[in-house]
Amino acid sequence: MSGARILVVDDEPEITRALRSILGAHGYEPILATSGEEGLELLSRRHPDLILLDLALPGLDGLEFARTVRQDLRLDVPIIVLSAHGEEERKVRALDLGADDFVTKPFGVNELLARIRAALRRGGGQAAGQAAIEHGAIRIDLERREVTVAGRPVHLTPKEYEMLLYLVKNAGKLVTHRALLRAVWGPEYEDARPYLHVFVGQLRRKLEPDPAHPRYILTEPGVGYRLADG
Repeated sequence: MSGARILVVDDEPEITRALRSILGAHGYEPILATSGEEGLELLSRRHPDLILLDLALPGLDGLEFARTVRQDLRLDVPIIVLSAHGEEERKVRALDLGADDFVTKPFGVNELLARIRAALRRGGGQAAGQAAIEHGAIRIDLERREVTVAGRPVHLTPKEYEMLLYLVKNAGKLVTHRALLRAVWGPEYEDARPYLHVFVGQLRRKLEPDPAHPRYILTEPGVGYRLADG
């Protein structure tokens, strides 16, 4: 998405200078904010296509910024969190609040650009009233609740189907354990990770050419899962 406006919310001068140069060189329009408050003000005025968000901000921190964007403003603009090593709990919390992905500092330029491209592609979402969803070789017939992989019918239990549907609707996005449990089983199960490991294993046996080396349902250790093209 050439020309996309990207709001960078980070108070480290070295990071903002580097991101301004990198984004500009690759055809994006960088918008820079050094605090959460300034980021919200620029968000309302400039309507960016994507947000790069540092968690450790002065004043309004990254978690509260993400919560405000998703819960108060109800905006679906993609958010990629820029996290430091040792911020695992805060990073997972940001993802649970609605952030789409994360990149750990120091980050590689190619990795960051790839995450930006993927998030911008997802920004449009799925069309309302869609009869089927396709992602790579996976096709879900929403009316019949039928799943095929490379044209091969796959029989799923109701919970397996709901898990796959949630992952496909969030394809490429990092989905936390808690978010997946809450979406499929309900909020009272959001800490029941053993449930999740069992069902993900079952899905892999049914979907993956080699379940021991998954191509579709990828694990982000300690955080959750990401559905890849395979």
